[in-house]
Amino acid sequence: MKFLDEAKVHLKAGDGGDGVVAFRREKFIEFGGPDGGNGGRGGDVLAEAVDGLNTLIDYRYAQHFRARKGGNGAGSDRTGAASEDVVLKVPVGTQILAEDRETLIADLTQVGQRVMLCRGGDGGFGNAHYKSSTNRAPRRADKGHPGEERSVWLRLKLIADAGLVGLPNAGKSTFLAAVSAARPKIADYPFTTLHPQLGVVRPDASTEFVLADIPGLIEGASEGAGLGDRFLGHIERCAVLLHLVDGTQADPARAYRTVRGELEGYGNGLADKPEIVALNKVDAITPQVRASRLKALSRAAGRPAVAVSGASGEGVQDLLRALSSAIAASRQG
Repeated sequence: MKFLDEAKVHLKAGDGGDGVVAFRREKFIEFGGPDGGNGGRGGDVLAEAVDGLNTLIDYRYAQHFRARKGGNGAGSDRTGAASEDVVLKVPVGTQILAEDRETLIADLTQVGQRVMLCRGGDGGFGNAHYKSSTNRAPRRADKGHPGEERSVWLRLKLIADAGLVGLPNAGKSTFLAAVSAARPKIADYPFTTLHPQLGVVRPDASTEFVLADIPGLIEGASEGAGLGDRFLGHIERCAVLLHLVDGTQADPARAYRTVRGELEGYGNGLADKPEIVALNKVDAITPQVRASRLKALSRAAGRPAVAVSGASGEGVQDLLRALSSAIAASRQG
């Protein structure tokens, strides 16, 4: 299944059914009177967050959704049938934005959460509705009211407890594969990860959390360089960031500052989230180089960095426990 995190859809609620003009025509009833029924209500268009989805690919080709018109009224004071609602099934974490792509209509963060996007039109009145003591034989009936119509944007922001950030080829996919059952693409070249990946991590038998891996950031990503910063929205909901830095490169401090600069350029509070910094791929460098680069990275981050290796597993369990504790502390705070 392909990953799609943004889609535009056009919605049209059902129009209300028309009321009718009708009169009773029955044997032995001298003055039958009006009995035209009202029209039925048009169907609504709603969005519902459901379990088991993690992409908006269903809305890649099906982009127009229209509810049916309500049934027309009939004689014998019969009301037209109301039409069924149209429900858009979306993944948990989907935001619904107006056509300007800025006005937030709804943020569906829980399974079963629903929001009405377009209200169906009410049915028109039949002539029986207008019967009165002074108007015994009304010949007026109304058309149904039109249903609402609008275009909206669906934008998915994955819900995860922790987010992996770093430069391309920092070993994020290898780390995610080592600590969870996720199987992201792993290769020895930049931008192996082209869309976000989620993995469930279990540091021990009683604890688990969701870890999100996004494509690597490069300098200028906030201005559109590389894959840009379009995937950073998927870690906006994370409680903690895990910043992986490639230990095999000569200047880990510069790599750290590059990613931090892009997080600050993106905004939306990402730069203010709690962060754990780790020097990755330490199995591929000597102890002396490891010590010097770990020191340089800690100085740049302003906090102690930890040494890990997603390939060999060194330091991974301690890092996961620290990450779990940071998530719990962030949720409580």
